[in-house]
Amino acid sequence: MSRTNFDVAALRSLLAGMELGSFARAADRVGRSTSAISAQIRKLEEQAGTPLFRKSGRGLALTAAGEAMLGYARRLVDLNDEAAAAVRGVDLAGGIRLGLQEEFGEGLLPDVLGRFARAHPKVRIEAVVARNAELLARIDAGRLDLALIWADGGLGLPEASIPGYALGQRAVEPIDEPPMCWVGSATAPMTWERGEPLPLIAFDRPCQFHAAATAALDRAGIPWRLAFSSPSLGGLWAAAAAGLGLTVRSRYGLPANVRAVPAGEAGLPGLPSLPLVMLRAAPTMPPEVERLADILLASVREARAA
Repeated sequence: MSRTNFDVAALRSLLAGMELGSFARAADRVGRSTSAISAQIRKLEEQAGTPLFRKSGRGLALTAAGEAMLGYARRLVDLNDEAAAAVRGVDLAGGIRLGLQEEFGEGLLPDVLGRFARAHPKVRIEAVVARNAELLARIDAGRLDLALIWADGGLGLPEASIPGYALGQRAVEPIDEPPMCWVGSATAPMTWERGEPLPLIAFDRPCQFHAAATAALDRAGIPWRLAFSSPSLGGLWAAAAAGLGLTVRSRYGLPANVRAVPAGEAGLPGLPSLPLVMLRAAPTMPPEVERLADILLASVREARAA
């Protein structure tokens, strides 16, 4: 029985088209003509044996098969790029100092380190899992090469800076802008009546998420009180899981014993988004650092899709 071999270049064009919202713009990104992109998409549909798109108003939307194809396309393209980089960079050596936010340490770090180590066993990685202030301080002191940072809500463009932080010769790359969400216990009921102060769970130091939560509550005229504080994210998860109150984070890294509580439930106000950026110590980094950055970006995309 013959097997179907999907064209990686066509899958890359599909991803670019869906990300940019236009296959004409995708053509510029992948360096092909619009007609060549259309031919690639037709070939994918022929290979799949089913339509990947359907009419939606004036444009196109993915069918259920197209949604499935899109998910696999990300994995296939990432694996292709990982293989190509591994073959070309098999002799990479040296050391990399990586900084991650706490919510990415447990869920993302094992995958990133495993994928990188298999391809580049001679490179030594020193990973630090910490909060924004410490990661920025380490970048400033020349003690990190690469870091994932939660930026201010106004950051949306590569040339923008992190408020209160001088970029200097460093490089910032926007990755995602996920909405913040209320987080509570997945099982334990939280007793809170409208009109009573809402119990909040927060870090014991200033935090962008907590500041956004209190600002939203103040605007909505909802009183609040600090019910629990902790120096670690693990402490926040434990208190939320126990039903002591609500905390605010993104959906990245939520453990199974907590849940995202939708805005509107129990009268909770909506929350803003908070950009996630990758900060490099310099605009041009050694090849081993760039390779780790590629793997980190791929892992974040996969987590976002999940």
